[in-house]
Amino acid sequence: MDQIGTLRKKVDALDLQIISLLGERAQVCRDIGSLKKQSGMQIRDTSRENQVYQGIKRKAVEFHLDPSQLEAVYREIVNMCSAVQE
Repeated sequence: MDQIGTLRKKVDALDLQIISLLGERAQVCRDIGSLKKQSGMQIRDTSRENQVYQGIKRKAVEFHLDPSQLEAVYREIVNMCSAVQE
């Protein structure tokens, strides 16, 4: 059981890293949103979003993750980041 506790602590630390990186990603997206507004561009760029999803699905295989599941996670991330650009 001690091994499970140790591994759970590692998961907790990884979760903090993921949250930190999501915060950093959101800030970069806010910056992108400001530039888009200044240029009169639309916030959503479906072409770019599709590029992200395709790249994520390719990377999923490298990390032994289900491409469909990872795409679903990234769809939520992209939606969150689009919202912060508003």
